[in-house]
Amino acid sequence: MDPVVHEFGTLLGAAALLERIAGRELERRCGIRHPVFEVLLRLSEAGEASMSDLAGDLILTSGGMTRLVDRMEAAGLVRRHAAAGDRRGRVVALTEAGRAKLGEALAVHAETLDRHFSGPLGAEGRRRLVEGLGVLREHAREELGALR
Repeated sequence: MDPVVHEFGTLLGAAALLERIAGRELERRCGIRHPVFEVLLRLSEAGEASMSDLAGDLILTSGGMTRLVDRMEAAGLVRRHAAAGDRRGRVVALTEAGRAKLGEALAVHAETLDRHFSGPLGAEGRRRLVEGLGVLREHAREELGALR
């Protein structure tokens, strides 16, 4: 097997396992699934977002995003309202309960990442990894931009 294929598989495998660990801890300790955390995080950064923007960010279908936001709204974490200037568009925003849940989840997530990401790598290993991943991200963005 080509070593690059194996190395890329190692990268994807490690990322998938770390995401499972992070998701497990969010669910066990905060009572939310990882996609809920992602929506809360994006809304805290943006203030509010359209359903289509959230679906695109999370790589969900519009139906999947609607079901997720329905559950989050029922739990009191978000609210929906009409988009300004668009009668059919819906915008999602955090509630106070959503902000509180995000604060709780961020603390759990940081602790989990310290234990399972930062700890095993150490500061220098983490710095080198993040630097390399930044190069790959920039290259991929340029490549995808060229394909449009």
